[in-house]
Amino acid sequence: MFAPRTAPWPLVALFTAGYLPPYLLPTTVGRLDTGLALSATQAGAVGSALLLSSATAGFLLASRVQRVGARTLARWGLALAVLGYGAAALTTAVPAVVAGAVVGGFGSGTATTVAATRIAAEKDPHRASTMGLLSVSALAGAVYLTVPHLGRAHGLPLAAIALTALAVWPLTGRLPGGEADSPVAPGTDTGTTAPLPHRRSGLVLAVTVLCWSLAQNSLWGVSGRIGLTQAGLGDATLGVVFAVALGAGLVGVLVAGALGPRLGRAMPVGAGTVLIAGCIAVSASATTPATFATGEIAWNTVYPVVLSYLIGLAASLDPRGRWAVLVGSASSLGTAAGPLAGSVLSAQAGYAGMGLVLAAGLLLVAAPMTAVALHTAGRPLLPGAIRRRGGTPAALVAAATGTPSGAVPEVGAVEQPVVEIDVAAPAVAVQGAYDTAGPRQAAATPGSGTG
Repeated sequence: MFAPRTAPWPLVALFTAGYLPPYLLPTTVGRLDTGLALSATQAGAVGSALLLSSATAGFLLASRVQRVGARTLARWGLALAVLGYGAAALTTAVPAVVAGAVVGGFGSGTATTVAATRIAAEKDPHRASTMGLLSVSALAGAVYLTVPHLGRAHGLPLAAIALTALAVWPLTGRLPGGEADSPVAPGTDTGTTAPLPHRRSGLVLAVTVLCWSLAQNSLWGVSGRIGLTQAGLGDATLGVVFAVALGAGLVGVLVAGALGPRLGRAMPVGAGTVLIAGCIAVSASATTPATFATGEIAWNTVYPVVLSYLIGLAASLDPRGRWAVLVGSASSLGTAAGPLAGSVLSAQAGYAGMGLVLAAGLLLVAAPMTAVALHTAGRPLLPGAIRRRGGTPAALVAAATGTPSGAVPEVGAVEQPVVEIDVAAPAVAVQGAYDTAGPRQAAATPGSGTG
């Protein structure tokens, strides 16, 4: 018997704790700039170090969650997040703040790794990831609305992240402990012993998602300066625009959750990325408050929709969640490099030129991401399995029970046709046509029987 599937809410909470630091990066970096003796470049470097540490955790732990145990790793990650971010929030010594941010980033990355691995094993990974994005968007929006009223201390966003990790800790008791509690069948290869499926598609997706995240955060890192210096917004108005944009992001997540797999993954990923490219070009070239607000709100509406489908796509490549973790870590690398790239591009080409460069880059990566979504449109089916109309795909059952990937052929998005073969009914035996074994009487004829 396989172990019961973990309820999604602990995973949603863990996802929220791991993803909150990137969502709060603008206010975290901004407060390091104003609250400590750091320049804008130095504060951005601290934020980049935090995200790089988070990405490192993903790369190191992607294949170890099942062996070590989701519960153990999640608790270690949350503990590091509480200690690291908490220490950085309570001190004003720059070296201690940097060290705390790096330690906390590794803890956040560990939590994200566990959440991504377990979400990939869910029956509906898109639904679980959408719930996680909804949760982290709502929490980040609340922080953005609350923190400005509590003062200008550098540690307020860091403290919010630490308190979130502390609040999630009790829910880790519902996570599996190790291989003994894993839903993978006994005798199945685990961890690094099982080869990664869909290697080419996974590598293409990881590289393109890195570039995709780089473009998003290149704009996000300089959006405040665009609004203040080019669009002519004041501080208060700019804060309102960002708050409304985060609210629009919640709407986008709800839309993604409502749509689910109805549209497949290729169209939301491809068409959504094209729309994001247009929004980035509009926001970067905005010279009026209305144009800037329109671009930012539209961008933040579409962005989480595409992100949820990308997470689901990565999860579908490997039921053990390794591609989900590796693609998420690649996204973190892009996120970390985004603010620096945005600053360099805007300094060289201006904000409008930066927007055009980023939009062109997104259009380029949209094609291979869509190709991966088309090539791996469905979970692979078991040999001889038939996907009944309206029924549950057999591959989902295979993913849920941890069927080894080597036993499941890759059939992509094309299902084998079902051919009906007429078989003639066997002739019904006539009673008495066969006699008992043994010597026959001389006068007996075949089939006559002797009693």
